[in-house]
Amino acid sequence: MRTAILVSAFAGLVAASPVAQDINFDEIDAAALPPQGPPVTAVSQPPTYNAASASYSAAVQAATDPATISKLRKRTPQGVNGNCAVQPDGYGPKTHNPDTDSAFLANSTYDNIANGAATPQGYTQNFVDLQGATESPTYMGLYTLQTYDTVKCQQLCDATAYCSGINIYLERDPSVNPATGCDNPASITNFKCTLFGAPVTSDSATNVGQWRDNFHVVITGSNGYSKNAPPPSYTNFTGPTEFGGAINAPSSYMGVKYYPGVYDPSQCAASCQTTTAYDHRHPTNGAYHACNFFNSYMLSINNVPQGTYCSMYTQAWDRSYSTNFGQYRGSDYYSVSQSYGYTLTTQDPGVIS
Repeated sequence: MRTAILVSAFAGLVAASPVAQDINFDEIDAAALPPQGPPVTAVSQPPTYNAASASYSAAVQAATDPATISKLRKRTPQGVNGNCAVQPDGYGPKTHNPDTDSAFLANSTYDNIANGAATPQGYTQNFVDLQGATESPTYMGLYTLQTYDTVKCQQLCDATAYCSGINIYLERDPSVNPATGCDNPASITNFKCTLFGAPVTSDSATNVGQWRDNFHVVITGSNGYSKNAPPPSYTNFTGPTEFGGAINAPSSYMGVKYYPGVYDPSQCAASCQTTTAYDHRHPTNGAYHACNFFNSYMLSINNVPQGTYCSMYTQAWDRSYSTNFGQYRGSDYYSVSQSYGYTLTTQDPGVIS
C-alpha cells in the first residue's frame, strides 16, 4: 500500500506537518521503471516523451491517487530483418585483424576518437572513454551517427524537450543478424548517440554489451555530457529557484509525488494544482489545504538518475531550508540533484470565501 502520498487528499492527515521530509521509499517502490536504454538491436529510436501528456497524466493521477501505476513499457526488437539478414553498415573504423571483442576494446583508434572529442557548448563533460554506455530510467532515445560527433548529439538533445544528458560511444555490432549458420559474423562499428532526461554519470555507464548468439556486442569510447541549464518556468508559478538540496521545512508539508523517468517538474506543477482543486472541493470547516509551493528534484540511486520527486507545501520556503541532500537505505545511497522551487504566483489562502 502506498503511504504519505499527497496526504492532503486523505482524511486524518495534517497539512502543516512538522515531520522531516525524508525520502518516501514507499512511493518510489510503487513506481514502475521505464526502459533504461535502447533495445540491443536498435539502430534508431527517436524520443517520444511528451511533456504535455506527462503533465496531464500527473494531474489525473493526483486527482484520484490510484494504487497502480502504468505498466512497464515493453522493449520490442528493432533493426532486425530476419535470420542472417544484412544489417546497415556502420560508419566507424572496423577492427578486423583479428575481428574479436577483445581486439575491439583494445583498439587505440577508438580511445583517441573519444579523448579528442569536443565538449559541446553549454554542456559539462561527465566522463570520457569508458567501456560502457549509460543505462537509466531517464532514457529518451537513440540515434546512430555517421561520425563521432558530440555537437550533433548535443543538437539532437537540444531539439528534444526535457533532454539534459547525452552519451556518445562506439559499439561493435554484427554485420548480419546472428542466427544458425551465421552465429558469429564479421563486425561493424557504429557511432551511437543516446539521449536522457537527466544528467549522465559514470556510475550509470553500466551497459557493457550483450551476446547475440555467439557474437559479442561491446562498447568503448563512451563519453557523457550534461546540459548546464535549469528546468523551464510554468504558468501560474514563479520559478525555478535553485536550491542546494531538497527542502526540509519545519511546517506546511503536504506530501509527495514521484514520477520515474525524465526529469520533468511540470508533473509536479500539475499535481500541486490538482491537489489544491481536490481539497477545495472537500473543505473542512470552510478551510482546505492549498499547494502554494513545490520542490522538484532528480532522485538518484547510487548516483544513477531515477526520476522526478515532488514535495508539496502550503507555503513557500527559501534556499536556507534546502538541507536534505540524500540518505541511505541499507547500502544504497539516494541522493538529491537539480533541486528547484516553484511558488504559486497568486497565493491561495486555503479559505472558502
